[in-house]
Amino acid sequence: MVRGRGLRRPLPPGPSPSYAVHLLGRRPPGVPWESRWLRWPDFWLPSSRDEARKVFADAWERAAGERVEFACGGGRGRTGTALACLAVLDGVPAERAVEFVRRNYDAQAVETPWQRRYVRHFAG
Repeated sequence: MVRGRGLRRPLPPGPSPSYAVHLLGRRPPGVPWESRWLRWPDFWLPSSRDEARKVFADAWERAAGERVEFACGGGRGRTGTALACLAVLDGVPAERAVEFVRRNYDAQAVETPWQRRYVRHFAG
């Protein structure tokens, strides 16, 4: 019940999320569902690791009964990194989470070496 997407692309077909986490360097535009902004500059890491951990844990819990969306501008680097962290929370070993997201979401997800390192050191 989790999807990732790029905000520069049209909304994908199918049901809308009930909750979204926007991973952007500046405040995102409003959406018609509940959303949360996690400050995260393009190609970098979350501005606050503690806040990111809380946001990821909340989204993971919500995904048990709600449609959750993670979105950044292009839908690859920040979104892929967040999805890999969610995979770790769900039991995927941290050293395999990037590979898991690339296989199941986008082959180019988690774009930078520091994003990959962030996932490897993200403990569930």
